[in-house]
Amino acid sequence: MKELLIIIISSILVDNFVLSKFLGICPFLGVSKKLSTAAGMGGAVIFVMTLASAVTSLVYKYLLIGFRPHYDFAYLQTLAFILVIAALVQFIEIMMKKFMPPLYKALGIYLPLITTNCAVLGAALLNIQKEYDLLKSTVYGFGGGVGFTMALLIFAGIRERIELNDIPDALKGLPITLIAAALVSMAFFGFQGLFG
Repeated sequence: MKELLIIIISSILVDNFVLSKFLGICPFLGVSKKLSTAAGMGGAVIFVMTLASAVTSLVYKYLLIGFRPHYDFAYLQTLAFILVIAALVQFIEIMMKKFMPPLYKALGIYLPLITTNCAVLGAALLNIQKEYDLLKSTVYGFGGGVGFTMALLIFAGIRERIELNDIPDALKGLPITLIAAALVSMAFFGFQGLFG
């Protein structure tokens, strides 16, 4: 239990995919303009990252390396993981379109982009690299999704505040957004000594 708690806290704070590993920057910058869309995207990422971590762990163990020593298909892991993630995102897209049309429209192109979100693929690959079993992989994926969502919500709140302030013309738009993202990322680096 203690090890699972360390994995989840580490994946949320210490090894945050967006702010420490710099994975998933595209949706982080693209969807963080409003808190409502950030929350919707965060929920979708938590679901996909958790489920993808569990399913890719099983695919790796039973399909890709399950036929050793005669066959070793581990070299296909990236392709297999992308296919699993794409299928999960399709499922979420269909469900959101059916049950949450306003959120589906608000997320726009960023919802299908979860398929190519390197944070989701990164979680699946890091599970293999760290040699996590199914439970640890699922917990790591969930923690990574929660960390992604937390970073997204914090940054969405900051961006909403920035819109209300008088910003010099040279910094308006992307420059001030990147400066704010760098400052939030620096703040998260304070958690690096948490388990050290």
